[in-house]
Amino acid sequence: MEHRTRKYRGAVGLLLAAGVLLTGCSGENDEGRATSDQRRAGAPAPAYTGGAKGDAKGADRDGAKNGDESDRLKETAPPDYLSTFALDVDTASYGYARRTLADGRLPGPETVRPEEFVNSFRQGYHRPEGNGFSVSVDGAGAAGEADDWSLVRVGLATRAAPTAAERPPAALTFVVDVSGSMNSPDRLGLVKTSLGILTDELRDDDSISLVTFSDEAETVLPMTRLSGHRSRIRDAVDSMEPAASTNVGAGIERGYEEAVEGRRKGVNNRVVLLSDALANTGDTEADDILERIDSSRREYGITLFGVGVGSDYGDAFMEELTNKGDGHTTYIADEEQARKVFVDQLPAHLELTARDAKAQVAFDPKTVEKFKLIGYEDRKVADDDFRDDTVDGGEVGPGHTVTALYAVHLRDGASGHVATATVRWLDPKTREPHEKTGSVATGAITGKLWGGRSTRLQVTAVAAYFAENLRGTGLPGAPGLGELADRAEVLATTTEDASVTKLADAITRADRLKGGGDTVEDTGEGEMD
Repeated sequence: MEHRTRKYRGAVGLLLAAGVLLTGCSGENDEGRATSDQRRAGAPAPAYTGGAKGDAKGADRDGAKNGDESDRLKETAPPDYLSTFALDVDTASYGYARRTLADGRLPGPETVRPEEFVNSFRQGYHRPEGNGFSVSVDGAGAAGEADDWSLVRVGLATRAAPTAAERPPAALTFVVDVSGSMNSPDRLGLVKTSLGILTDELRDDDSISLVTFSDEAETVLPMTRLSGHRSRIRDAVDSMEPAASTNVGAGIERGYEEAVEGRRKGVNNRVVLLSDALANTGDTEADDILERIDSSRREYGITLFGVGVGSDYGDAFMEELTNKGDGHTTYIADEEQARKVFVDQLPAHLELTARDAKAQVAFDPKTVEKFKLIGYEDRKVADDDFRDDTVDGGEVGPGHTVTALYAVHLRDGASGHVATATVRWLDPKTREPHEKTGSVATGAITGKLWGGRSTRLQVTAVAAYFAENLRGTGLPGAPGLGELADRAEVLATTTEDASVTKLADAITRADRLKGGGDTVEDTGEGEMD
């Protein structure tokens, strides 16, 4: 597999030609791959051949003047009705926000990623039988300026996670931060508790290795089968003590060396980083760290799973490491969350059902005036890179759902097709590409949101509105925090879901610390910044 780098929407790229997106409820032929006829059907906008749309937007935003050519680009470039992003199953942002609010502080706006708030809740999507995704698209009216805003929910789901007995064996290399900043019960103490829980949960045919790092990295335990060695593993975990600085780069490099040396064919080989991610010595740039272990990642397909801890947490650093390390991240604040991650969700964190998964949503300019993707700013992909399989996407395991929520402003009197969503992924073993599509029309997104038929859509909306409020941005029709807390409490009762009860508590805490709302500036047609 070639070295890949993510290309963001701001990168130079042409709008897709007519027919780039698939239409209908399914975009697969008998082999599960999109046909060329389907690719040609129903593109929302003609190809833009006057120049790079990113350049045109950049010139307009920065005020740069390039003579007549710049003016011509601004006048002729059509609005962008495509939205393309890499899938993301991270939930750390929401977990860390809850922890921060429980400590009596508002989370920093830069740590709030709405997609991770949304993806922290069950959605109830239909799941496929094999690898890959199901695609569901629905929505509801969200009120707003003239009661003509809607929320459109694009839901992607993988097959159900296997039971602990059914999953393939695992070979896990734990890379544990033992720097001075980890010296507290909710950091290194919680990591020890978590690894103790995991040692009890893993099967006899699973294997563990343990690497610690402070200013240097050390192998505490080489790859060891659980069978007959659980006491030895517990002793290694108990032996960890806090030391000095935080050299994350040294820890990851040693961890991948151990993972490669102890790798086993036919099992799930993973590196699991447990840290507060407050790097302060050695390489402190994610690109530099990952470059050093790049061949190990590419040749052996070993992914990086990040588990964040601590009230002071390097959220952005951990996010960048796992995104570029073909993995994902979560956050744990207590033993209850540790059990959820290392027991209830363990198969989803270990196995892959899709590699380099991307989604593209094509909005119909005949019915849609403008739209905004809520979140996913650091996961955006250039539109014309959607089918470039060398461009990095997201890695997704069984039992996961991925939700993209859009605020959509329909044209006056609009009726008919609104959007077509396509997900593309590579088979984790064969690297064969596959696609699946789903569509939605106006009739499915204009019903009322609050008190409507879908309680899970309402939970999704509450989570998204909450995140947008915390980071100081606004969405059409967004209630204030007090109303959001009330709605979350009602939904918790309706769904009998403890996670929604915790959401209501977090919103209530935020409401005590922050008040007021924000408005959304009108940005014309097409995609809103």
